[in-house]
Amino acid sequence: MSIVKEAFERLYPGKEFGYEAKLKYSAKFNDYNGNVKYRGNKLEFGLSRKWKSISKEIQIGLLQSLFNKMFKTNVSTTNIDLYNLFIKKVYYTIEKEESDPILEESFGRVNQRYFYGMIEKPNLKFGKDSFSKLGSYEYGSDTVVISNIFREEPELLDYIMYHELLHKKHKFYHKNGRSYHHTAEFRKKEKQFDDTEIEKKLTYFLTKHKIRKFFRLPKII
Repeated sequence: MSIVKEAFERLYPGKEFGYEAKLKYSAKFNDYNGNVKYRGNKLEFGLSRKWKSISKEIQIGLLQSLFNKMFKTNVSTTNIDLYNLFIKKVYYTIEKEESDPILEESFGRVNQRYFYGMIEKPNLKFGKDSFSKLGSYEYGSDTVVISNIFREEPELLDYIMYHELLHKKHKFYHKNGRSYHHTAEFRKKEKQFDDTEIEKKLTYFLTKHKIRKFFRLPKII
């Protein structure tokens, strides 16, 4: 039995697996990432090569999480719990090889001011000049990525850095097959940033550059 079929049948017991499925491990994905593409009864799962050496039971949890997203279901399993626990803890094993000096300075300021220097430095890199995806924290590669538009905006840069380091510290909450990243506790911590006007400044910065047609704050994920 293929691992994809096994993951499906454990997730949806009693349902027939009527799919033609492929599973490929690829270097094109960031560490421990993966996705699924489907058309009709054909499924193609693509996983980072890092997954090849990981326990089958944890891989099944990843595949089941992808099935949940694909079918818009919220089924919980022991395997999904194992997968989520692995993703929360994997940063201990990640080599820290990327560290932009501007981001490193921002990390140092934010870490000392808000986390008492207790956050282990992740990989730090600038992304594209994006005005829609301002920043992200990648659990699988322990990487903070921040839009290049903040390279010369230290105050705004520190706010985005703070948001992403909150993700690194608090991880996510999983219930009924769904993961919640911006919990009430997370939002409470986010509001503890020193400058209470920072979101207004961020909105002004973006609208001043005529990037947003509406006065609405883009997502920081």
